[in-house]
Amino acid sequence: MDRKSRTLSTTKLSLEIIELLAELEGAGVTRIATELDKPPSTIHGHLSTLHEAEFVVRDGEEYRIGLKFLKLGKMIENSEEHFRRADKYTAKVAEELDARSIFAVEEHGWCVYISRNAGDLSVWKHEMTGKRTYLHATAAGKAILANLPEKKIDEIVDRRGLPRMTESTITDRAELDAELQRVREQEVAFNREESVEGVKAVSAPVLDSDRQVFGALSANGPAKQMIGEQFETEIPKRLRGIANEFELDLQLS
Repeated sequence: MDRKSRTLSTTKLSLEIIELLAELEGAGVTRIATELDKPPSTIHGHLSTLHEAEFVVRDGEEYRIGLKFLKLGKMIENSEEHFRRADKYTAKVAEELDARSIFAVEEHGWCVYISRNAGDLSVWKHEMTGKRTYLHATAAGKAILANLPEKKIDEIVDRRGLPRMTESTITDRAELDAELQRVREQEVAFNREESVEGVKAVSAPVLDSDRQVFGALSANGPAKQMIGEQFETEIPKRLRGIANEFELDLQLS
């Protein structure tokens, strides 16, 4: 292995450690070494470097993500004016539809949650800002995919696959294509317990001033409450209206 390859491998491992710490909400050297199948001494070296650079903090034998990432996250949030504007519309969805709301975008083939509002479902915490998940298994993700060029869809599916997350997840490409065509026709996407059992969602795409997909606005809630005419017709109609308001806001900015 040449020097460049070693450097890239070192950087990659540090990033994997950071992501694992975030996922586990803190862990010790042994746990990280086991999860990543690396020698504890190697993991300790990376953690020591990250600690010295103030990207992680140490509490006894456990390490966790440092507040330095909060600053970096805020820098990204503040630099993207349109993303900040999304908070207004997730709040509107939560209030008017009595549902938990998210606004998501596509990045590197993932569905990334940019804004969320829990409304009256504040104790229900299966989503968080910054979370990445599969596009094909979420309402927001399908709303985004349906408005991407076919070549881009191919690239995402080739890169991320169509893994099964629940018994209802679409894992066949032909079935996904048919689903995306329905989304285009109805201008709304559904998640029928496809990413998390017991959770349903409705999502509408948000297009920018060039009519390119900017992201998707979604309303979700417990499956036992998202049923019948309300789920199939009422929520989609009202959600499309709020998404259209968001689009107009983007066009006037």
